[in-house]
Amino acid sequence: MPAPSRTSRRPLTLRSTRTFLAAFAAAGALITTTLLGGAASASPAAADPDDTAADGKVVGYFTNWGVYERNYHVKNIETSGSAARLTHINYAFGNVTNGKCTIGDAYADYDKAYTAAGSVDGKADTWDDGALRGNFNQLRKLKKLHPNLKVVWSFGGWTWSGGFGEAARNPAAFAESCYGLVKDPRWADVFDGIDIDWEYPNACGLTCDTSGRESFVKLMAALRAKFGTRNLVTAAITADASNGGKIDAVDYAGAARYVDWYNPMTYDYFGAWEAKGPTAPHSPLTSYSGIPRAGFNTDATITKLKSLGVPSSKLLLGLGFYGRGWTGVTQPAPGGTATGPAKGTYEAGFEDYRVLKTKCPANGTVGGTAYAKCGSDWWSYDTPSTIAGKMSYKNQQGLGGTFFWELSGDTADGELIKAIR
Repeated sequence: MPAPSRTSRRPLTLRSTRTFLAAFAAAGALITTTLLGGAASASPAAADPDDTAADGKVVGYFTNWGVYERNYHVKNIETSGSAARLTHINYAFGNVTNGKCTIGDAYADYDKAYTAAGSVDGKADTWDDGALRGNFNQLRKLKKLHPNLKVVWSFGGWTWSGGFGEAARNPAAFAESCYGLVKDPRWADVFDGIDIDWEYPNACGLTCDTSGRESFVKLMAALRAKFGTRNLVTAAITADASNGGKIDAVDYAGAARYVDWYNPMTYDYFGAWEAKGPTAPHSPLTSYSGIPRAGFNTDATITKLKSLGVPSSKLLLGLGFYGRGWTGVTQPAPGGTATGPAKGTYEAGFEDYRVLKTKCPANGTVGGTAYAKCGSDWWSYDTPSTIAGKMSYKNQQGLGGTFFWELSGDTADGELIKAIR
């Protein structure tokens, strides 16, 4: 089965249409057994006030398939210096099939044997009965080196979101299956909660969902009821702030009471799935003259979610540690025509920051992010400088922190993560 890569995610357009635990107070209303599809009732988490004090969460995605072609392992999180800067790791991805949470890649997750040289603590995995191996064991070792680091298991993603519609028909059963998997005795100490990456509820991604506006609310309510307040419950959500777009398709404000925070995927707004352009930065912070579509920028996303009632403290600012690009481009500035996606190491139109910084250095900025033209290729991506600007925005907005996709896109010495403040 091909890896469920967020790098192969399509955009938010109609054509394709990604160190604190928030305190919970008892609420006056109970979640009914009807809402939870028969689950035991529980008090929902009260929404935090929309304060203006920014928090310092730094959440980085680690992909289980990265241990293959990318040759990026949990040990790299430590040697790059990233582990010391992270507050949370989102482990991507678990699958969703037959209405249940399931393992994504058993070999990478808990079976791959690491030698002493490849292990976080310099000790080789064993084949003793019951011994845990793979990424899970390496994450366990990483947490021992960094006791405050939390690991959250993320389920779904672009490729594996098709199962959420069935899960939404019986939220309580889905939550039960997820809790049983995340808290499996073999690795219960590894994970501190669950993240849902449903692309997209009541809208279209790789497939189209018609489960209804309230399905996401019911799903998150069931997860909170099952996981309780001692475990994290988070979600990656759409960044489509256009009128009648994906944010409008779901009651994200209503579900906010059940989550510790949201990760609005404020990247992949534009890309070479529109093969002939116009060229545009995939992760603009703000709008700019000539932007191809209104509502497709970070500020529009954050502003809309806050206006609907989602507390700023429950919104994290999203960054992409990669670029998206076109080829056949003659115009240096954004808005030019193209002939197709630029060549990338793993995927056409996509390249890691660690490659682009030398392959096609940034030579312009627009909308708070960077772009570059080298030869006939045109790329957009964030740099330490543009990330610094986004951090200022995050602090001004009182957001709960920062998250990014994903760790292997950074340089070996963690150049981008060091810019996160």
